[in-house]
Amino acid sequence: MSTKILVVDDEPDLEQLIRQKFRRNIRDNEFIFLFARSGLDAVAKLEAEPDVDLVLTDINMPEMDGLTLLAKIDEMNAASLKSVVVSAYGDMENIRVAMNRGAFDFVTKPIDLTDLETTIHKALRESALIKDALRTRDTLIAIQRDLSVATEIQMSMLPRTFPTPDERAGIEIFATMLPAKEVGGDLYDFFRVADHKIAVVIGDVSGKGVPAALMMGISRTLLRGAGRAGLAPDECLATVNRILAEEILPGMFVTVFFGIIDTQTGHMDYCTAGHNPPVLIGNNGRVQSLNGASGLPMGVMDDGLYQRHHLQLNPKEIVLLYTDGVTEALDADDNEFGEERLEELLAGLHAATAEAVVGKTIESVQAFVGSAPQADDITCLAFRYLGSNSNE
Repeated sequence: MSTKILVVDDEPDLEQLIRQKFRRNIRDNEFIFLFARSGLDAVAKLEAEPDVDLVLTDINMPEMDGLTLLAKIDEMNAASLKSVVVSAYGDMENIRVAMNRGAFDFVTKPIDLTDLETTIHKALRESALIKDALRTRDTLIAIQRDLSVATEIQMSMLPRTFPTPDERAGIEIFATMLPAKEVGGDLYDFFRVADHKIAVVIGDVSGKGVPAALMMGISRTLLRGAGRAGLAPDECLATVNRILAEEILPGMFVTVFFGIIDTQTGHMDYCTAGHNPPVLIGNNGRVQSLNGASGLPMGVMDDGLYQRHHLQLNPKEIVLLYTDGVTEALDADDNEFGEERLEELLAGLHAATAEAVVGKTIESVQAFVGSAPQADDITCLAFRYLGSNSNE
């Protein structure tokens, strides 16, 4: 692309000198020179040619002098437009004023054309650097705008309306996800699979950012589809695993807990695919992990098998599902929040609601981390079995 240079001077001889000196640049279409006889003429040309890169202006001119022109250029807020002033060597006071008003450099009369050429190239390099910076800024703004939209889309994929005792007898559910970046790889979900039966899901895609978020959306859709098809937890994970193993990027995987709760009886069938074992909070405050054989994370091997486990919940007992962003959260000294600290916290929440359990867990993790940056997505889902006749 050609570089446009506006030369502002009331002496007509300067135009001829410029055209002669830079004839090769003009011939090769490297430079396009525009000429103005006064500051007023220059302002009109800048308005008509907004892509001018450099203004070379005299200071002493009729109608509008060079110093006033510099002020007008500053008002245009064109960060990449550079100005070089021309004045007599003895006019240093005006040159200083010009520099204070934003001139990039100056040359003195009589003009040394070699010095002028050097100054022009230096000013254009500076202009090019600023243009690159502005393009980078605009790109980053566009990316940030896209990420903001992606955040809204991802969060809209996750349930944000939770059943309360008045809305769905037998169970109370609440969940929260806090991505470490604009978008994250954690997921949670719950949905009805049959009369009186609800599936609860939590998962964690390896990695962070956009790739993990895309895989999170795919995984959630596949798990919902398999669950609503009436598959048992082990069959559901095996089915989704076979699909993911064919489609997932090398090195990526998904850990999942998948459970189906009978809201009339409190019986739950569940499976894990390499995920953190949930925590059961008993009515007496006793806290225990739901241990059991865990299969491989999904997407690692297409023939992965998953063992089904069973749990009988008593009324008012709570189960907390969480991702490793909870227990592996680090404070400023690289200490982990840890499972022991989590269990101590939960022991005092046996009479709390599902929402309170999630809220207190997130609050405690954030208090522990303090000013340290969040290193991983943090997700919790808690459900409390209320009993088939609960009307709380």
